Amino acid sequence: MDLSRLTTEMRNDKTMNLDTMSVHEFATVMNQEDKSVAVSVSKALPQIERAILVITTHFNEGGRLFYMGAGTSGRLGVLDAAECVPTFGTEPEMVQGLIAGGMSAMTLAVEGAEDSAQLGADDLKDHHLTAKDTVVGIAASGVHRM
Repeated sequence: MDLSRLTTEMRNDKTMNLDTMSVHEFATVMNQEDKSVAVSVSKALPQIERAILVITTHFNEGGRLFYMGAGTSGRLGVLDAAECVPTFGTEPEMVQGLIAGGMSAMTLAVEGAEDSAQLGADDLKDHHLTAKDTVVGIAASGVHRM
């Protein structure tokens, strides 16, 4: 697969000149780009609903949810998992975020960690994954490797 053709690996023509834009122009462009997120989410609602049903079924069976990702995607998974405790009153073990490269990758990039399927498998083994658990891979590109 040619990863260079993914949207996440390409430059956005609308944001090419952020450094020369006024603050108003910059904020307006960023706001316009942010609006595309809601449109994308609305298109994926049937898949999101199915995922929620699977995850809640597994929760009711005593299962856990693991988010897995690399880079910013992994950081957002760790952040969301941490937020479930105060927002939803879950136990910390119920929703967990695993980031490629380990927790040190929360603040420093760990180059190459995202390309290792073995490291991801080892992380899940270390957490004693069961059939009751759900693993959600997070990737801005939508590409997964197993």
